[in-house]
Amino acid sequence: MRYFKTIFFGILTTIVFATLTGCGSSEKDKQLSELQDAQAQLEQNAIMYEETWTKFVQGDTTMVNSDRFHEDVVVVTAQGDIVGIEATKNYYMNYITGFSDREFTILEVVGQGNRLVKHWNFKGTHTGDFFGMPASGNKLNLSGTTMVTMKDGKIAKEQDFFDVMSMVNQLTAGDVNADATQGGLN
Repeated sequence: MRYFKTIFFGILTTIVFATLTGCGSSEKDKQLSELQDAQAQLEQNAIMYEETWTKFVQGDTTMVNSDRFHEDVVVVTAQGDIVGIEATKNYYMNYITGFSDREFTILEVVGQGNRLVKHWNFKGTHTGDFFGMPASGNKLNLSGTTMVTMKDGKIAKEQDFFDVMSMVNQLTAGDVNADATQGGLN
């Protein structure tokens, strides 16, 4: 996937350390095998994660399912945690019902172990109800990051970080050119 990137600094450091410490050959092979398995799992997690959210925002809401999410998945929000697959789907449906001409771009995914960090950009026209905010017709251009915890190849926890004030200003202000406005991280 074209925006997919992973950083394996911890893995690289471990490989270099194992090489320099002069472990026995079989111990090095075991460590290398474990690191390769961890790297492969990290890459699979990142690919699945990117595919899930790209397709979801394009309108395939079936992507939020038990094959991709833990039954007790948690979405951390300022208003309280959202828990469970159906609650997670309903929460993110606000972006589907609230915006037309949606564009969701994952700029980068970095990870280590069971953790991913996604840098994203969301654009759309506010043509429907969005978390109780009636349609304004304004355009939104918002960037942020999401911290993700994976478990057994499934999404177990998410927490989004973005500039809420920028989002509210873009959606409530008159005659806003959101394409020229880039929401920052909070």
